Parts: sequence; structure tokens; C-alpha cells
Amino acid sequence: MAFASFDGKRGAAPMAEINMVPLIDVMLVLLVIFIVTAPLLTHAVKLDLPKASAEVNQLKPDKIEFAIDAAGTRFFNGQVVSRAQAAERFARAASHQPAPELHLRADQTVAYRAVAETLADASKAGLTKIGFVSEPEAR
Repeated sequence: MAFASFDGKRGAAPMAEINMVPLIDVMLVLLVIFIVTAPLLTHAVKLDLPKASAEVNQLKPDKIEFAIDAAGTRFFNGQVVSRAQAAERFARAASHQPAPELHLRADQTVAYRAVAETLADASKAGLTKIGFVSEPEAR
């Protein structure tokens, strides 16, 4: 270890040794922390769990393709339907588990009233996953 001296000629020279005491103190504190926390990490409750072999059931929800053309004609999966028929089919589809997704395609010139009625009928029937299908803009 290097100690300071009152010697005039050696007092101005820089110390060439590293003071290890602070490093050792930090390492001892870390060692104590690890010793205390290590038993807490390995504590577990012993359980005898039942064995079962079941595969995960991945049900993909169906999708409903609903379109409204420029004249206001409604198409349910490609079939022409009236508003009442569409509402009835929405109610039937909403009863399935999982509930299907509604993909709504509407012509850009169609009146918003037809789109709003369709959204209201689907929401009233219980369909919650509704997506609007659009075309990306050409750049």
C-alpha cells in the first residue's frame, strides 16, 4: 500500500499503486447481497400436478365479406341481400364461437347512410371485430 509521507522530495511524485480498499468493499457488499438473495430465488412450492395430454385448440374466426356497391346494393359473401336479411345473417354469425370478423368493403361514392346502417346492424347483432377494406393509393 502507498501512504503519503511528509518527505518533501517524494511528496510531489504521483502514486503509482492502485488503492484496492474501495474495490474490495464493493465486492464484499455484492457478495453479501448475493448470499442473502440466492436462497429466495430457489424457493419453490412442491406440487404433484395432474398429467393431461391435450392439444391446443386454435380456432380461427371466420370472416364475413360484406360489400356495398355504388348503387347501395348489399352483398353478404358475394350474395345480394337486403338490409333485413343482412341483419338476420349478422345475428346468426355472431352466435358462433369465436365470433367472425366483418370485412366491410364500400364503394367510395356510396352514401354514408348505407355504411352507417350496416355498422349499426352489425354492432346490434354482436359483431365487434369490424374492418374497413380499402385500396392503397398509387404513388
